[in-house]
Amino acid sequence: MPAIAPPKTRVAERFLRYVTYDTQSAEGSATSPSTAKQLVLLDALAQELRALGLTDVIRDEHGVVMATLPATTRKPNVPVIGFLAHVDTSPEASGAGVKPIVHANWQGQDIVLPDDPTAVLRQAECPPLREQIGHDIITASGTTLLGADNKAGVAEIMAAAEHLVTHPEIPHGTIRIGFTPDEEVGLGTAHFDVARFGAAAAYTMDAAGLGQLEIETFSADAVVITFRGFNTHPGLATGRMINSIKIAADFIHRLPKDALSPETTAGREGFVHPYMMGASVEQTWVRFLIRDFVTAELATKEALLERLARETVAAWPGASFTVRVEESYRNMKEVLDHHPDVVERAREAIRRAGLELRESPIRGGTDGARLCFMGLPTPNIFAGENNYHSRLEWVSAQDMEKAVEVIVHLARVWEEQA
Repeated sequence: MPAIAPPKTRVAERFLRYVTYDTQSAEGSATSPSTAKQLVLLDALAQELRALGLTDVIRDEHGVVMATLPATTRKPNVPVIGFLAHVDTSPEASGAGVKPIVHANWQGQDIVLPDDPTAVLRQAECPPLREQIGHDIITASGTTLLGADNKAGVAEIMAAAEHLVTHPEIPHGTIRIGFTPDEEVGLGTAHFDVARFGAAAAYTMDAAGLGQLEIETFSADAVVITFRGFNTHPGLATGRMINSIKIAADFIHRLPKDALSPETTAGREGFVHPYMMGASVEQTWVRFLIRDFVTAELATKEALLERLARETVAAWPGASFTVRVEESYRNMKEVLDHHPDVVERAREAIRRAGLELRESPIRGGTDGARLCFMGLPTPNIFAGENNYHSRLEWVSAQDMEKAVEVIVHLARVWEEQA
């Protein structure tokens, strides 16, 4: 097959525009999407897709956008593939009033963010920056996150779609595009209709470093342990009050101090992580993230927590506890191992873009992990975002262009190998 020239697109221009939309999602919201402001960007994307000439463009009542890029191939039976990204930004840092700054032709100097001079990007503290000499580094101004997670992916998919529309000589099958809300609060696939999407496989554009392909995630549960005591007037509490706050504190103190926590584990080690709690004398709950690459090990960690809770309550006569386990997601590798062609085609596209292929397990999850178990094999490809969920978030314009190139190559690889 003749080589294709690397696309030169408006991906950075799109990205700089998209990050000005405040699309922060919200934990605990009763609505879907969790914040109405996400719909503003989702509606704008739907309109842009129509303007590009894509078909079947919808934005449903839950905010999910879907569209079709028609095939250009003459081959019959080329599988339909999809590309996905989420529009929402993390609740952990403000996404309002983002002022993106392009640090053109960066030469390795410290990047001081002007709206907060204490916010400084330094090579020594951010190893991925060392590969970016000469690149155009995009940051926010210091008081907000940037939104590269995942508006870099959104911009890359849009730029790739525009490139393929304007270059019909590039043969590809039907391509489905999807944009979702609420990934950052764990609800990105809650209302995603896999059957309606209609793809044989898909790829999320939501990984970090250049050349990165992610095909393995943690398996994940959430555990809520609730301790119950007895409350009465503190002036009349002698021999009667049972303070559940103290019980919960005793329980947390019993957790391993040098193992099984995010701050003491790395690589393929899992953890238990208390990250939220609600406390009163009568009742205190502690919410845990449970993570392991081996799904069966989740039950082992959950049994440890239940044992520690039982031992704690035994030391506080009259107290009681309950344990609730909620399944979050499972290791996508369990599904992708049965679809090696989906993975290998992504590897080939990254190689064709002239990049070093980088693969490592994700110490976290993606929408793709859930989609895999919903019947849509979905590896995760780099978008270039770094320091996400932080005021020091950044992305390289050149890395985004490479991500667009990978999308274009991937569409062609699927067509060639059909």
